[in-house]
Amino acid sequence: MLFRSGRLAVVTGANSGLGLGLARALAGAGADVVMAVRSREKGEAAAADIRADVSHARLVVKNLDLASLRSVAALGDELTSQGRGIDLLINNAGVMTPPQCQRTDDGFELQFGANHLGHFALTGHLLPLLRSAPAARVVTVSSIAATQRNLAFEDVGAEREYNPMLSYGMAKLAQLMFAVELNRLSGLHGWGVM
Repeated sequence: MLFRSGRLAVVTGANSGLGLGLARALAGAGADVVMAVRSREKGEAAAADIRADVSHARLVVKNLDLASLRSVAALGDELTSQGRGIDLLINNAGVMTPPQCQRTDDGFELQFGANHLGHFALTGHLLPLLRSAPAARVVTVSSIAATQRNLAFEDVGAEREYNPMLSYGMAKLAQLMFAVELNRLSGLHGWGVM
């Protein structure tokens, strides 16, 4: 899809790495970009960096901690109250292989909670705005780690044992499964979201 001026894109983790590159490219193409980031300070620095390269960039930095369903709901409510259709949601932010098991604010294993459940909840909150845009797209970034052997969802919470790479792989496989199912449901129900 050629991204045209005047479209709205939401990019999680837009302050570094792939998210920053995507935010820069989208701003350069004329999109209005919501940079959804955990650290406001890092987000504002990234936005300034983009504006230095793209003088016409239309960026807004919003707080989003995917490890907190309250934070996810707050951003969803804020964007919903603005009522503007979202043309592109890029579920990019993620946590990769912390050496010790960590928990989200809601008690989930951090990688599964932030990488999958946080993005799942965000997409759910924003679905009406995505449906209101013509030809909306949801991009969910996964990893080759989703193809590793021995991935099983019996212990996604790492209650019995924590293996950083297996937990990361389960989160990334869940993201792929979510993307496929979202696309299937959209087609089945005529939501117009790809």
